[in-house]
Amino acid sequence: MRRFSNAVILFLTLMLISGTSTGIYANQDSREASILTIMHSISSNTLFGYVKELCKDKYGGRLTGTKGYNMAANWVISHYKKWGLEPAGDNGTYLQAFKNPYTLILPGDEAYLHIPIDKKGHEILKHYRLEKDFIPGSTSDTGEVTAEVVYVGYGITAPELGYDDYKGVDVKGKIVLMEREVPISPEENPEEFKKWRPYSFHQYKVENAWKHGAAGMLYNYHITNPNCKFIKGFVLTYIGKEILNDLFTGAKVSHKEVVKRIRKTRKPYSFSLGKIMTIKNFTEHHPEGVAYNVLAMVEGTDPVLKNEVIVVSAHLDHVGRNHLLVPGANDNASGVSVVMGVAKAIAESPVKPKRTVLFALFGAEEQGVKGSEYFVKHLPDSLSGKKIVACFNSDGVGRGDKIYALAAKNYPELWNRIKRANEKYVHRVIKPAYFLNIARPRLDAAHFMWAGVPTLSFSAFGMPLKFDIYHKSLDKPKYLTPEIMEDLARILYLTLLEM
Repeated sequence: MRRFSNAVILFLTLMLISGTSTGIYANQDSREASILTIMHSISSNTLFGYVKELCKDKYGGRLTGTKGYNMAANWVISHYKKWGLEPAGDNGTYLQAFKNPYTLILPGDEAYLHIPIDKKGHEILKHYRLEKDFIPGSTSDTGEVTAEVVYVGYGITAPELGYDDYKGVDVKGKIVLMEREVPISPEENPEEFKKWRPYSFHQYKVENAWKHGAAGMLYNYHITNPNCKFIKGFVLTYIGKEILNDLFTGAKVSHKEVVKRIRKTRKPYSFSLGKIMTIKNFTEHHPEGVAYNVLAMVEGTDPVLKNEVIVVSAHLDHVGRNHLLVPGANDNASGVSVVMGVAKAIAESPVKPKRTVLFALFGAEEQGVKGSEYFVKHLPDSLSGKKIVACFNSDGVGRGDKIYALAAKNYPELWNRIKRANEKYVHRVIKPAYFLNIARPRLDAAHFMWAGVPTLSFSAFGMPLKFDIYHKSLDKPKYLTPEIMEDLARILYLTLLEM
């Protein structure tokens, strides 16, 4: 039904242009009709094809710095060249390079619990399942650690806050178990959170564990995550509920109770869990890694306004392997596909934007939102004399039937343009939201906002699955809803020309 409807609209629009229609667009001028013709050429089938291509095994999950990521970048560039977009990267190319170490996860990773069965030292081993129960740390060193597990809360040592999760416990040569984030909510206590913010970073937590002598770390964060610090000799594993429950079985307090207590009292509650675990990871670290942002643009037609730049962005990278392939269909092949759909539409549109439009696909978002950070701090020569006035970012826009517009309430003028285009032509449910943006950066949009650029970041929601696909091998094209990408690309195309 959707394809039939779009075909009818496109036919009526074409009839109007030829002067033979008095249909639904009869009162609109030829300029608007031309714009709508291009809008309806943005196809969910085409965008879904882009997603499926980027999720192929040959791209290896698009971990920034790898051969697979570079192949994906060159594949996008081949389309930009075909569509006639101008290169906007370094030295007349479509690429902007920056240093970015990376680590590969290799097969053979294990995690198992030692369960004593008598006083003679006999035991049984409970082996856990890769990805379902545990995920090797994407920045772990190669190594094997068998040791006592010590729970250390949030893994924080903050003298100025009178807080130290390591006080009173010995973790030397042991495996520490800790929570992600900090015991303060940025939404509920924004001013207090700012004092804790430096301790919310994954990099800090592993470094602090290493400084206290820990040999390994279990992180209560069940995802594939390359956004952390590589430390030679340190073994890092991410765990799910099964392992967490087993470790707290027989403990003096439940996991839920201890977390609640720490958050309520702002006081540490660290103790040995009395369990022995083995974690074993096989990795390959590449400190020489180089990352690339992919940049292309269409220069504005107005002699004055062309110096104002609107950025349409997404991150091209994903998390690679864990060691299973993590294809990153929703996160973020979907966002890349939307950017490509808008880029093609603008390139082929007979009506060109008066302002310059830059299409930016960032690398290393999954490794600490580094690509957008580097871009904002090192604008390429192609933007010399120009000013970025707005950014539309897409991240995880392929799974659901509704659109979430983060920071829409921060920038009502920008939001109203999106809202008008949607209400007049597309009619998709879009939920505007406020973005506090004081926590560690999780989106490319954060760096643009910190640089003073009005920015909206889009994601999709609704139609929930019965299982988790985030940063896992299940993030596959078959779970996406291509029509949501089509609608967002159409809205962005219309908004760019309206601006």
